[in-house]
Amino acid sequence: MPKGYVILTEAIKDQAGMDAYGRAAAPLMSQGRVSILAVDSQPEVLEGDWHGDRTVVLEFESVEAARAWYESAEYEKAKALRQAAADTNAVIVSGL
Repeated sequence: MPKGYVILTEAIKDQAGMDAYGRAAAPLMSQGRVSILAVDSQPEVLEGDWHGDRTVVLEFESVEAARAWYESAEYEKAKALRQAAADTNAVIVSGL
């Protein structure tokens, strides 16, 4: 089964709100269901336009595991903090 990846681009409007999101999301990240592969404030854009101030790449055992995490009741609380503090694009992609 291929791994699943969640990629977020965040245009941060409220850094204190993002800090609160980080505190709320951190315990969910440390439960072993997700690996943080990249957090970058200045990705090198090779083509086109890129959204946001920060890009985050998360790895999961599968697309299903990524979706379950994103839609979980536990993450819903943290997600609301992020959505209030940043304009975010989020996708789930399947690994090879």
